Amino acid sequence: MPEYTIIRQFSNQGTRQEVRMRIVNAFAKEIPGQGKDELASRYSYYVEVLRDGNRVYLRRPANLHNGFDFLVCVESYNFACGNERRRNYPKHEDIIKDLQKKKKADSKMYKRFYSILEKVYTCHDIEEAEYENIRFSKGFPTDMILKTLKWLFIEQDIRYWNYSGRDMLWSGIPKP
Repeated sequence: MPEYTIIRQFSNQGTRQEVRMRIVNAFAKEIPGQGKDELASRYSYYVEVLRDGNRVYLRRPANLHNGFDFLVCVESYNFACGNERRRNYPKHEDIIKDLQKKKKADSKMYKRFYSILEKVYTCHDIEEAEYENIRFSKGFPTDMILKTLKWLFIEQDIRYWNYSGRDMLWSGIPKP
């Protein structure tokens, strides 16, 4: 049975190292498991609330069970395509494809949105007022993209600790 924790106001402000270590220190407080399956410790961290009331949460351990790895999940969302099995966690390509559609649909609006995406990427906190008027007729809501990407970037910084981290995902984000 997973333990649920609410992390309120997790700041994305600072260096990649500072942001990464804040979440690693939170994970370090977990009680270790006693074995596999039902004996493993499992945690869910509610970290963001979307405009529609759904929450973004982190699920640990992730599918591959690697160290501090975690899944970024969104309540009531299904990111699966076609006949795929339902999943409430976005893959990088889900976000990238959505952003490509947004750029194609409204390049001027996408340029504004990209500047806010860049703030998230460069470890800055953002306020809803910065993106509340940025809306697209297609795809995922902008707040879901921003709040999910924040955690996907952090996850990449942890998973690829000694490498480029968030740069791998950022390089796939379409430029305006």
